[in-house]
Amino acid sequence: MEVLYEDNHLLAVSKAPGEIVQGDRTGDEPLVETCKSYIKEKYNKPGAVFLGVAHRLDRPVSGVVLFARTSKALTRLNDAFRRRDDLEKVYLALVEGRPDRPAATLTHHLLRNRDQNKSYPVRAVTKEAKEAVLEYRVMAQPTEGQTLLEIHLHTGRHHQIRVQLAAIGCPIVGDVKYGASHPLPDASIALHARSLSLTHPVRREPITFIAPLPSTPVWDPVRDL
Repeated sequence: MEVLYEDNHLLAVSKAPGEIVQGDRTGDEPLVETCKSYIKEKYNKPGAVFLGVAHRLDRPVSGVVLFARTSKALTRLNDAFRRRDDLEKVYLALVEGRPDRPAATLTHHLLRNRDQNKSYPVRAVTKEAKEAVLEYRVMAQPTEGQTLLEIHLHTGRHHQIRVQLAAIGCPIVGDVKYGASHPLPDASIALHARSLSLTHPVRREPITFIAPLPSTPVWDPVRDL
């Protein structure tokens, strides 16, 4: 865990690939508990530490995760993530192949299968399907057969980036669930939540958090770009 920012209301950290944000049936210690221990020790806090989860990243994904240190901040962050009109998420994705266009807006309708923990692109009229929109632009082609994309999310659907990039024939490197040719040794995927920008929930000032690329070898070809 790397702390990117902290004040009385917020804690932003850089999540490593493989970490879980909240507890699951694996029993592995989640990032939220690691952060609670950090706060408890650093500030010598007695009793339980409050730390609210406003959003999540998939386990194999790295990057910015923002927690709320007060209930007021959590309520306002939840509203900001739900409305998304004053919030910007930027991701980096290393994909197999290369998109047909150097930049584009992708719109799909996605249907989540909870039993499989997977989402599928479907027709817009499909019951319970949700619209998913993102923008991408090609940043570089660091190695033959791979392309680095910068992605701006306009919606927040389950596995959205993973599904939409696979749907255009460019699965994320390592993401065998969505069609990548092979897994990565550490079971991560080459998707990184690079930055998160929003209005501070209490101070009402614009703030941006930026996470460095993880140290995993898959990112080495683009580390200096």
